[in-house]
Amino acid sequence: MLHLILSNFGGDELFANPNFGMWMFLSIGAVALFAVFIPLVTWIGSRQKEREAFYRAETFRRLAEASGEGAKAALAVLRQEDVLRSIRAREGMKIAGLICVGVGSALIVLLWSQHDPSFLVGLIPAFVGIALLVYALILAPPIDRHPNG
Repeated sequence: MLHLILSNFGGDELFANPNFGMWMFLSIGAVALFAVFIPLVTWIGSRQKEREAFYRAETFRRLAEASGEGAKAALAVLRQEDVLRSIRAREGMKIAGLICVGVGSALIVLLWSQHDPSFLVGLIPAFVGIALLVYALILAPPIDRHPNG
């Protein structure tokens, strides 16, 4: 492996070559990003979700054990959280659809203005965005905003 590096950077004068510093910087950065930072952030995020789920379950357990009214209140809160989660997911699909349509349209205009015959490539993200919007606005099942206990 070392002979490949030496052949790319000029043989024995490896450290005299100005490109060696950039190569070393990018190599260390790539290792730090993919071997340290991304796994660490993923692990921290999963721990946070686990703690939130534990605290939520503990709170609902205590509410349910408190009295008959506590159980009803806990179920109502659970249903309301489910409704809010569905609304957030639907709104996220709408935003993603609009972004995809915008990117596709901009790509079509950009490539068409350059007289590039491949401007129809912009239809791919545009149709993905249209599909997301059609699902979010028309095909998705309705959200029951007022659940009946």
